[in-house]
Amino acid sequence: MIKKLIIRNYALIDSLDIDFSQGFSVITGETGAGKSIILGALSLILGQRVDTKVVTDSSVKTLVEGYFDVSQYNLQDFFAENDLEYDATDCIIRREISPTGKSRAFINDTPVTAAVLKQLGDRLIDIHSQHQNLLLTDAAFQLRLVDVLARNEKELAAYRQAYGECNALSRELDMMRKRVAEAAADEDYIRFQYSQLLDAKLIAGEQEELEQEQERLTHAGEIKELLYGVNSLMQSDEGGVIPALNMALSRIRSLHNIFPEAHSIEERMQSAYIELKDIDDTLADWNEQLAVNPDRLAWVEERLDTLYTLQQKHHLNSVEQLIALRDDYASRLTGMDNSEAEIAAIEQKLSVAQARCKSCADALTATRTRQAPLLAARLVEELQPLGMPHVQIAVDIEACDYYKMGAEQVVIRFSANKNQPLQPVAQVASGGEISRLMLCVKALIADALAMPTIIFDEIDTGVSGDIAARMGHIMKNMSQYMQVIAITHLPQVAATGSHHYRVFKDSSGDATHTQLLQLADNERVEEVARMLSGTTLTDAALNNARVLLQSQE
Repeated sequence: MIKKLIIRNYALIDSLDIDFSQGFSVITGETGAGKSIILGALSLILGQRVDTKVVTDSSVKTLVEGYFDVSQYNLQDFFAENDLEYDATDCIIRREISPTGKSRAFINDTPVTAAVLKQLGDRLIDIHSQHQNLLLTDAAFQLRLVDVLARNEKELAAYRQAYGECNALSRELDMMRKRVAEAAADEDYIRFQYSQLLDAKLIAGEQEELEQEQERLTHAGEIKELLYGVNSLMQSDEGGVIPALNMALSRIRSLHNIFPEAHSIEERMQSAYIELKDIDDTLADWNEQLAVNPDRLAWVEERLDTLYTLQQKHHLNSVEQLIALRDDYASRLTGMDNSEAEIAAIEQKLSVAQARCKSCADALTATRTRQAPLLAARLVEELQPLGMPHVQIAVDIEACDYYKMGAEQVVIRFSANKNQPLQPVAQVASGGEISRLMLCVKALIADALAMPTIIFDEIDTGVSGDIAARMGHIMKNMSQYMQVIAITHLPQVAATGSHHYRVFKDSSGDATHTQLLQLADNERVEEVARMLSGTTLTDAALNNARVLLQSQE
């Protein structure tokens, strides 16, 4: 509920602080006094667009600030999702318009976008104007009305989950069929490419080994000549490294007896001799094994040409990438071979989900079918005292294709007169009739939902007398479950309020300003009397006002 509204520098309002209470409050005042201005200011903190024309003094910023008790609305998740501080009993919403026209919005002093502000505002205040009566002609609203009164949240949630599963499986099936169709069109191409890669008998690391072998075979003669030359330098009887080292080793051994220190040198020379012999043997083996083999070189070059050609064809850079492509083709071909089985499996899942969806839809339909005649009867009962003694209403449940809300739509049919056929409410109900019907609808759902504060903006237009009083009592009864504020021109409605505010223009200063005053009991008598008789207060009007107010106690 809204606890306080502060307005600064907005249209004809210079400065205004309004405290609101629980229950049923009424706001009255002469036409043009500024009731719509207050609603306009309130709409700013509910996320509506800013009109810079409302800024009266361009040197001072415009400010609208509302204090709310949100403890009944389960808004903890909303505040958490938007990273906002949560205060259940003192939520502050503020909108500022700078002299340059720039708008800023805050929730509990945290800056927010207008979109976030509107999301919260929609859950805090419902401004019911004549325009909102058009909701009653909307099929979705009519369906929602039946569901609220049927209290079928579990059935609706179960159906929507089942319907979502059906949709997901249907999309999966369509995508699978599309992939199979596309794959079938490419199957011959894929099989050919796969066969070519399979025939190539690709081996990871093969290309690098073949390139090294190609290098050896290409230069085999040169390599053998160099190896032979090195062998000659190692083993030549005339100046060869190994024979010379062997001779030196023999001489160093002769020093054993006369120069013991030479023993360590002998060991090192012996080790070097063994290492050089091993090197010489290795070079000899290489020379023996390496042969000039034009046939092998031709095969290696042909094999490399095959690998290079495949890489160029598929725009790849290695044998490993060719192997990955081959395996991908194999997987796709396996998928093609298994696609019919996969489609059949999805179809089976979809069939089960559709059966579950139908079962949930039937259960949901049953709740709506039970509630429809009850809703019609309750609306008739509420409307008859409001100047429609012959009203007829039918709430029809009409089957339709499955959609996210079920397998039916709701059509409210209406007739205000005897022998007049029932027709959809949008086609036959007048503006005043729709206003009264919408009032009764909101009265019915007031105790079924944690509804936001509702502000009725002249919903009683076009009615008077006893009917107006009855509408006032309906709004007062609604206030047992929620905060209700009514802007009215009718004394019968004003008298039913628990709290009474008067809007008026004050021209005592340099400019005219809109003011709002909460009336004390004696002031309230005068206001109701003024509404009954006009600006001249007579004793008869005052007595009538007292009687009218006392009759509501």
